[in-house]
Amino acid sequence: MHTATSRNTIVALLLCCLWLMLNFGCAAKTGTRLPSGEVTQPGKKKSKSKATQRPYVINGITYFPIPSSHGYEERGKASWYGQQFHGKKTSNGETYDMYGDTAAHKTLPMDTVLLVKNLENGKTTTVRINDRGPFVQERILDLTYTKAEHLGIIGKGTAQVEIVALGQQQETEEAAPAASAKTPSTAQPVKKPPVVQDFDKGNFFVQVGAFEKIENARTLAKAFANRGRDVIIQQYPAAGMNLYRVMVFASNSLAKAKIYEKKLEFEGFRYALLLAR
Repeated sequence: MHTATSRNTIVALLLCCLWLMLNFGCAAKTGTRLPSGEVTQPGKKKSKSKATQRPYVINGITYFPIPSSHGYEERGKASWYGQQFHGKKTSNGETYDMYGDTAAHKTLPMDTVLLVKNLENGKTTTVRINDRGPFVQERILDLTYTKAEHLGIIGKGTAQVEIVALGQQQETEEAAPAASAKTPSTAQPVKKPPVVQDFDKGNFFVQVGAFEKIENARTLAKAFANRGRDVIIQQYPAAGMNLYRVMVFASNSLAKAKIYEKKLEFEGFRYALLLAR
């Protein structure tokens, strides 16, 4: 009687241990869900690529954020966005403030500081990029209400502007004096001033196409190579797939590269995009 009871107890304990091993073993393989919603798998390192630097698709058009604002200069229409977006999240996770000093651009890196000049009245201001847009043809920049007011475009809604990159704003912690055990440190991150760069020097390419199949990219690249141009095919992850973009070397001068970009647009490459490498 006692022997049968002991055997049943041992069997029950073994089954319990087996259940725990199976459940914890499965849980270890499912990965960890991060606050962003991304799931990391065991043994795999989280990607260091910022989400705001990944390609994205709006209205069927794929936009490729550029890796650097070095030498960037552009002309086009600026607009502004206000009350209906106030308090909502921007593309880099900040809260949009229509009275702030920020702006939206389709491809510039976040925290790029821009000098913006209204070509219609000569007024200037500086802004920091923290959002994506505007996704309206010919518009290159979306300003806050305050910055649009500084440039004198509130009433009209848009204006022809020139934007020049002044560098990227970074936050770093300055070394703080040693604090006593009773007094917590109150040191705050200090914002460094933007670094002014040479706007016209660099290696400038024009993206003329992006394809899912590398054969199509090679065909287009060969056509430009036959013209005597240097061409690069770059693999790029976008929207869950691998794209192959064809980049044609334009010039070491930004001014000349922009002329070549316009030439390609005139030839029918509607979405030609100037990139710096």
